[in-house]
Amino acid sequence: MSARYLRKVLKQQEQQQQQQEQQEIDDDDDEEEENHLSGNQSDDSGTRPSINPFDLLNDDDQDGPDQGDDLEVIDEPLEVNSTKEEPSALENKVDVVSTSNQKSKKKKKKRGKEGSLSSADKVEKPLDVILETLSLEANSSGHQGGPAKAKAANAKDGGKLVKQCVLQVDSKYLNAENELRRIFGSKVVKSFEKSHQAGSSRQIRGGRRGILPHRKTILVTPSDHWPRWDGSVSMEFLETRDGHHYFRYVHSLSYGQAQRKFETDKAIHDLNGIASILLHHPYHLDSLITMAEYFKFVGEHQMSADAIAKSLYALECAWDPMFTPLQGNCQLKFSHETNKPLFSALFTHMRNMDRRGCHRSALEVCKLLLSLDSDDPMGAMFCIDYLSLRAEEYAWLEQFSDGYKSDNSLWLFPNFSYSLAVCRFYLEKEESSKDSHMDNTKATSNDLMKQALMLYPSVLKKLVAKVPLKDRVWTEILKHALFRSDEAGIPSLDHLINLYVERNYIIWRLPDLQKLLRDAAKQVIETQETNSSDAKDWACVRKEVFSSEKNEYAHLLVSDFSDSMPTIPPENLQNFMVDPRMREGIQNEIQNVNPPGNGHAPRDVANRNALAVLFESLLPWVHYGDGDGVDEDNQPNGVDQGNEE
Repeated sequence: MSARYLRKVLKQQEQQQQQQEQQEIDDDDDEEEENHLSGNQSDDSGTRPSINPFDLLNDDDQDGPDQGDDLEVIDEPLEVNSTKEEPSALENKVDVVSTSNQKSKKKKKKRGKEGSLSSADKVEKPLDVILETLSLEANSSGHQGGPAKAKAANAKDGGKLVKQCVLQVDSKYLNAENELRRIFGSKVVKSFEKSHQAGSSRQIRGGRRGILPHRKTILVTPSDHWPRWDGSVSMEFLETRDGHHYFRYVHSLSYGQAQRKFETDKAIHDLNGIASILLHHPYHLDSLITMAEYFKFVGEHQMSADAIAKSLYALECAWDPMFTPLQGNCQLKFSHETNKPLFSALFTHMRNMDRRGCHRSALEVCKLLLSLDSDDPMGAMFCIDYLSLRAEEYAWLEQFSDGYKSDNSLWLFPNFSYSLAVCRFYLEKEESSKDSHMDNTKATSNDLMKQALMLYPSVLKKLVAKVPLKDRVWTEILKHALFRSDEAGIPSLDHLINLYVERNYIIWRLPDLQKLLRDAAKQVIETQETNSSDAKDWACVRKEVFSSEKNEYAHLLVSDFSDSMPTIPPENLQNFMVDPRMREGIQNEIQNVNPPGNGHAPRDVANRNALAVLFESLLPWVHYGDGDGVDEDNQPNGVDQGNEE
């Protein structure tokens, strides 16, 4: 059953219903005028008054089979979709609905006069529900294979998530437009989309007529002006191990040629050359991601998001039929070079949705990103707690912390140590507002916060400076020896604390959470004055958990977890627009060092983001051969850190 056919049938039904109701209302007006002149106060049947608001409450009980016309419109197509009936069967069912509508003429006449919803509103809402439900069922059959079954199983188990499905993604929350409709309403979103599409209408009108529509995808919604998917990327199945299916992306011959050109242009920092690749290969992934970074730095955020969406569309079109990532049972290892663009695009897409305020959609993308590679190369583990709190998915965050498989307990990470205390705080507020019985087996939010402060006391000083917290009481708290330092002296731990403060500081601007943090800090100080041995015990735990003397998370840049938007003046990029007349000579020099047969970039820029290499080249003291990259504390010349949102 196609959504187009269903829309057509429902539209016909709506037109018939409007015509019938208009005729009935006109007839009823004439009858009421006659009754008024004759002093008759009864209705058509002569047994009820003309206006009785209590009849609306009793309609469901009195009318029997005629009750809930809206429900019939909703339920019938869903039944057709699940049983896969023929179109003729749907027409018969629509006829039945029309017959039942004729039987309830008097009831609808009263509803039309008493200010209830119009017939157009009645049909519009079920239509949206039907189309959304059909879309979800199609997506789940094509990609998930049954999230509804998993939900039913979770309901039977009391809502507890098991390890196999704790990262299962709900496809209906992946689309940011759906979340915007839930937040602002459909009318606001539609008006914004119309005004936004006005600028691209020329591209749409200039396209060829009669072309087939784009393939439907679940990660992004393709725009009409996008080129057709060229099939230059595919996916192959590798093996099944430990209940997980392993895949990797494969490039076509033409894509490989474009990739070699991209590596060459990246080595000489030629943005023109990278942009020219997209003229002949519009879905070259590395070029799209590089141009997305360029647009972000020059302030064109919508064009940046569009480039990322294009890359995700191409990556999803290449999915193997066996690839069902929303179930959490598929692996795309980051160690395969061809898989890396998916991780970069998903991470950027997640950040874009978070900045738009679509925290629930960003959470689902984060779950997908974390499920694709258990090694977590992008650091999704250090975003998922923040997104859960912003999306108000408190119960899920606790279930995730209990069910996710990890070498260490999640509360040993700084972000989870503090976020779980915040999560418990909001769950306690929900339980108290519902007057429900609190679970005494779980630690309170105050206990969890004191534990976090004892385990990672250096977080407090960084939070006070970053939020900022300017009350005098914080000055007194930071004078205590436990909270005096903002460094733990362990490279990995200090880096994770910097990530947490940069990512999560905004939630600490709420007064309730500040009070929770302040009260817990005071109680910790009082405990330390009577028993100072606890601090030594927690210090031993820190050293045991983070025993390495090297920073194991150096690949995660703090800037990637920041809400600030870095910018660079466009005139500073002119030096990287290579003259086409000079490009051939420069490329020949590079090919002499790196023959085209091996297909690799020069070693100093291999496996590096093209635009990152470009911006780092602004610094004369950066040496690409050492592999360390640019120091986070030093910004390239001409690069301005944008204002925080």
